[in-house]
Amino acid sequence: MSRTFEHLDLPLSALENLTQLGYEFMTQIQEEALPLALGGHDLIAQAKTGSGKTAAFGIPMLNKVDVKRMDIQGLVICPTRELSNQVAEELRRLARFQPNLKVVVLSGGIALRPQIASLEYGAHIVVGTPGRLQDHIDKGHLNLSHITTLVLDEADRMLEMGFKEAMISIIGDLPKERQTLLFSATFPADIEYISRRFQKNPMQISVESHHSMDTIDQQFYICHHKDKLPGLVKLLNHNAFEHGMIFCNTKALVTEVVDFLNEKGIHAVGLHGDMEQREREQILIRFKHHSVSYLVATDVAARGLDIEALPMVINYELPRNQDTYVHRIGRTGRAGLDGVAITLFTEKERYKLAQLGEFQGHPLSYESIDIVPSARAQRIEPKYITLYISGGRKDKVRRGDVLGALTGEAGIDAQHIGKIDVVEHSTYFAIETPFAAQAVSRLNQGKIKGKKFKVGRVE
Repeated sequence: MSRTFEHLDLPLSALENLTQLGYEFMTQIQEEALPLALGGHDLIAQAKTGSGKTAAFGIPMLNKVDVKRMDIQGLVICPTRELSNQVAEELRRLARFQPNLKVVVLSGGIALRPQIASLEYGAHIVVGTPGRLQDHIDKGHLNLSHITTLVLDEADRMLEMGFKEAMISIIGDLPKERQTLLFSATFPADIEYISRRFQKNPMQISVESHHSMDTIDQQFYICHHKDKLPGLVKLLNHNAFEHGMIFCNTKALVTEVVDFLNEKGIHAVGLHGDMEQREREQILIRFKHHSVSYLVATDVAARGLDIEALPMVINYELPRNQDTYVHRIGRTGRAGLDGVAITLFTEKERYKLAQLGEFQGHPLSYESIDIVPSARAQRIEPKYITLYISGGRKDKVRRGDVLGALTGEAGIDAQHIGKIDVVEHSTYFAIETPFAAQAVSRLNQGKIKGKKFKVGRVE
């Protein structure tokens, strides 16, 4: 049994907040990292997405912040916009016991001006991507001379994306007297170089780097290239999954798969690296809200996404390496639940299946796609529709305000309302399809927090 957070040297208010947030027992990375990080040590830690690493570095960083000083005291560098937003949101939750602590996100894909304005108001912690952080530093908007804690999150991913020089430049601008916490799924030579150059006697931690596959039913189907799209539809119809992710190796293939599925009446959306930030944000929220059935994505777009345990993952093609395969299928079969990972492959890809079998330590059996029945299954329509409100965190809108407006003025029972996500300038909420029109009509006529906001459907 893991230890509780009460064993840590934390203020009572911090422990009470953790309990309210549902943090009962420490995960493995938290159990190993927190005592060392709270003791002031530099860390180089191997941990995967979903292991609880945000709390492992967030709790020690927040513990050192002096809220009375409006200086940037913590910096978290992340590879992507999505991960930056997820980390910032979790840090805000962890910091609820510290009134007025401000976390600012500086990532690409959105205009500089609102970010500059946020910095002018002051911040205690900045979370951002290397390129955008470098932009703000070069333009003189970002004062990092008071940093006491630096976190490099998914450092190997940042190196893969070509951010090595930017990382080195940013870290070079920081005070020498600081704590540096480095988190990475793998330890290539460049990670070791950055650790040697910028860390002081780091303590090394390694937790299970791969998700356990004991709860995942792996299925493999061989087919001709021309039969892949019809084969995918056969698999979805036969299994009748309500929700799942489909992985492709290229963004062109993501578009092709999404178009084909939608033509067949299967609700699917695509996610790849060329999309604008707002479009990516809305697609992810619709998927998390269960207002779309399938998310078709490249590995680059899906890296670091905080998506709850899925019943199913499909590899439309085998990935280029075994680690990527394990990362993909690790999104199902979580938290003790059973999951299914289905892979389509062609004769040309058979060698990849053999390599994957060697990687897993046993041969992998497969079937022909022809054995899957073609009978059309009962199509399961998404339960929810996602609606947006044209006001968010910056407008002081909170989840409770939205829920109150829906159950009060709009007269909708809370059981028909799904997830509510408040972001910087917008709010998104899931509502059961029969009640969507009523919600839009009533909220457009009424007010939230005494203000009029536009309300509509996210397409």
